Amino acid sequence: MYTTIYTSAVNGMQKEFEVPPTIIVLGLTTNLFGIAFGSVLLSSVSEIYGRRPLYLISVFLFGVFILPVALAQNVETILISRFFAGVFAGSIMSNSPGSVTDVTDDRYRALAISCWSLGAMNGSVLGAIIGGFVYQYLGWRWINWLVLICSGVNFLLIALVKETYTPSLLRKRTKKIQEETGDQRWWCHYDHKEAVNGSQIIKTNLGRPIHMMFFEPICVFWNLYLGVVYAVLFLCFVAYPIVFKQLRGWAPGLAGLGYCGIGTGSVIAVISEPLIRRIIAMHSPDPGTGHPAPEAAVFAVGIGSVLIPLGEFAFAWTAQPSTIHWIFPILAGIPFGLGNCLVFIYATNYIAGSYREYATSALAGNTIVRFGLAGLLPLAGSKMYSTLGANWAGTTLALIEVMLIPIPFVFYKYGHRIRKRSRLIEKRSEGSG
Repeated sequence: MYTTIYTSAVNGMQKEFEVPPTIIVLGLTTNLFGIAFGSVLLSSVSEIYGRRPLYLISVFLFGVFILPVALAQNVETILISRFFAGVFAGSIMSNSPGSVTDVTDDRYRALAISCWSLGAMNGSVLGAIIGGFVYQYLGWRWINWLVLICSGVNFLLIALVKETYTPSLLRKRTKKIQEETGDQRWWCHYDHKEAVNGSQIIKTNLGRPIHMMFFEPICVFWNLYLGVVYAVLFLCFVAYPIVFKQLRGWAPGLAGLGYCGIGTGSVIAVISEPLIRRIIAMHSPDPGTGHPAPEAAVFAVGIGSVLIPLGEFAFAWTAQPSTIHWIFPILAGIPFGLGNCLVFIYATNYIAGSYREYATSALAGNTIVRFGLAGLLPLAGSKMYSTLGANWAGTTLALIEVMLIPIPFVFYKYGHRIRKRSRLIEKRSEGSG
């Protein structure tokens, strides 16, 4: 919500600080870069100390860095503070799917991630909708005060969440038994990691997401695909105000309602999970687990990969001229939002299901690419739409997404072979055995 609510107040900050719009949009970029940086810097720390301590510290510091933005007297304060807020938000974004994976089995993981994704996906949509009305009636600073209040509530809620990370739980249980019995021979599968010196542990856990980004075939292709999809999604949070406020002359609050189509599509994706789960269950079981292979979930990504450019094409050619009824560009957001949510849920499910113990590192690397590209593309949004026009700017983005459609279909058919070539997945399998 904090990422996109910012875009609703770009005009207000531009007028107050008298700077070009591109400079203000940098606040979106620095926040997304911070999320990418925090994902690799902090998320892997959970594999050392557990997820709960990281959540508590991150949520608290996230709120701390919102405060300078609300009180900012210059643009520099906004850009820097939003970067550090993003750093601590990144650890939450990349760890949350790992927490979901910790407490769900293969059958219901997609449902759990779907429920979680209502916040991850629709939080961005709600931010844009709420931000428009808050900016229109209270001013741009109250956007930050609202998020600060929400972060305080979040801190209280996250304090109720117990530790879920298996290695951390087993280490604590081992120490407790050792203390109760006085017998130091009690041990668990993960004790060998503590035998390594602290600097080596940190080096390994911080380096693993980067290593997986470049050397794990699954991560390489999925990072590329999800990075482009996410970048186009965040470009929409720059493009929608251009279409509805500048071209159609809507007030900020009403312009925010243009995102309702994307939000509706996301909700449809979550509601459809039981049906998709049944289709997944119809796939042939994996001989090793007796359950459908992770690739069974990729068929939903394939559907989403087709819906996204369809929605983008529809939005591009109904956005302008303004004589086209406003309902059509909003309705175009439904297949676009549905496709994005399907891709996000089931690609995340595939990555988490493939790597299990190393899911957090794999998803951290994915977050780096997703938010890195998402931070760069919006900078070109205003220039792109003013140069090409809404029709051809949207068409260009849709064509890029069409070019990437083969990726999920290739993994659906040959993903099991690619998984067998992964050293980390093979290592995990041997450890489980």
